[in-house]
Amino acid sequence: MEPVIQEEPTGCGIAASAVLAGVSYAGAKKKANALGIYAADTALWSETEHIRALLREFGISVSPKETPFKTWESLPDKALLAIKWRTEHGKSFWHWVVFTREHGEAKVLDSKKTLKSNTRKDFGRIKPKWYIEVSN
Repeated sequence: MEPVIQEEPTGCGIAASAVLAGVSYAGAKKKANALGIYAADTALWSETEHIRALLREFGISVSPKETPFKTWESLPDKALLAIKWRTEHGKSFWHWVVFTREHGEAKVLDSKKTLKSNTRKDFGRIKPKWYIEVSN
């Protein structure tokens, strides 16, 4: 899996979906928009149903629940992580990233455009709140 850079300031959910589907940001955005999902909609990063719907459209199965993060070692081999979790005006917000463990190597694929590297292994700096397991 390779990182996909978000082309919109609030497009992390679309970019994370693109990573898991193996498509470009533009391809994921087109499919998202056809479903009525837009990066500017705060529900994309304050609720889980939009990303779940987009992943279903790509044929990607995810857990129906959010699991509290405990340790990096306890994560499944593929997961959506909610990082930079915060509450603003009584509503929760976060940044979506993809965790993957391939060939024994764990990494986080972060779509943020301004990062020096979008493949992250600085696990001590990343503070996940919870995750959604990706089955396929």
